[in-house]
Amino acid sequence: MGRVSTQAAVSGLEAEGAHPVSLASQRPAVRRVSCSEGKLPAHHPQMADNSIPSFKAADLVFQLSSAPKTKPDVVDFGTVFTDHMLTIEWSVTEGWQDPLIRPFGNLSLHPACSSLHYGIQLFEGLKVYRGADNRLCLFRPMLNMSRMANSAKRACLPDFDQSELLECIRRLVEIEQDWVPHSDSASLYIRPTFISTEPSLGVKKPARALLYVILCQAGSYFHTEAEALSLWADPKYTRAWKGGTGDCKMGGNYGCSLIAQYEAVDYGCQQVLWLYGEDQQITEAGTMNIFLHWINDDGEEELATPPLDGIILPGVTRQSILELTREWGEFTVAERYLTMSQLCSALEQQRVKEMFGSGTACMICPIGHVVYQGENLHLPCQDKQSQLTSRITKELTDIQCGRTPSDWTFLV
Repeated sequence: MGRVSTQAAVSGLEAEGAHPVSLASQRPAVRRVSCSEGKLPAHHPQMADNSIPSFKAADLVFQLSSAPKTKPDVVDFGTVFTDHMLTIEWSVTEGWQDPLIRPFGNLSLHPACSSLHYGIQLFEGLKVYRGADNRLCLFRPMLNMSRMANSAKRACLPDFDQSELLECIRRLVEIEQDWVPHSDSASLYIRPTFISTEPSLGVKKPARALLYVILCQAGSYFHTEAEALSLWADPKYTRAWKGGTGDCKMGGNYGCSLIAQYEAVDYGCQQVLWLYGEDQQITEAGTMNIFLHWINDDGEEELATPPLDGIILPGVTRQSILELTREWGEFTVAERYLTMSQLCSALEQQRVKEMFGSGTACMICPIGHVVYQGENLHLPCQDKQSQLTSRITKELTDIQCGRTPSDWTFLV
């Protein structure tokens, strides 16, 4: 595929205050790392796969803003965006175009764009952390790249080389490094997004698509940091179902949850505890994976979370908690089905130690009570974080900020 011009690369996009620069002249003086510090080794199975027709980070085109914004103090999640974004166009006739880092700006879409009509789109979410030594860290980003590729396959969007996308994102973060907060409680959130730009009506495989990445400041996700979350559980709403897209990070999974979210608020709760099936399986909490720390029916201390059976999103934080606590070897760690009847019985018998949600945006969020069938089920959560959740949070944060050496850390 021939190299496209800067003008062609921004076709259909609105960019303001931009001026092109060469790849060589723009590279910031940011330290790269060895394989042991988090950079994927050359033999890693997820490194560049030349069999995939993909864009290449080496072909990046840059248009830098001539009017950078003033960087505010950390604000509400997802409201303040950085100066630049990454865009990569694809068509069935020309394949992937060269990736472009350009000033943050609006997209121009055809009114018949199938991502708007049929929900052919997906996204990811990961964060950039600033360590005490000022180094910037990504946390297990290849898991996000892999999940994004799986979602793309489900949406009939084109394949791409996961490591090439990660390198493009790394270059974008390099440019925006001053936006990363100097704080353990705040970070820079990365939102890769992949949409169909097919300009015609009809439910069909897209012939055009756009992959883009935007960055925003990320403070606290929930506004009630001083107390544990409250959940509303009612089986009349279902987040996902077998054979559906519950294990993919697609926008439709979230948009259809809004009505239940607002009904939860009417019941005095902040989030929804999603149930599934006739036995009312506990699946997720709001947009989080869920964990139950309890004495199980066999009398064993156990940390349990629902299995990845197609209706559970394979969260990066979820996987990390499972691997971390299994490494401790202090109690049983299980991926198993949990039902509301089991939870109610365990609460009556005082076998529940705690319940918490996990996710990239919130990290660890303890759950204080659940409203279910007209009852308010109180969970044993005296403080915002118990000894277990505090320990998990500290160990994960130390890895994310580079204080604890780990191959989960990818340094920018």
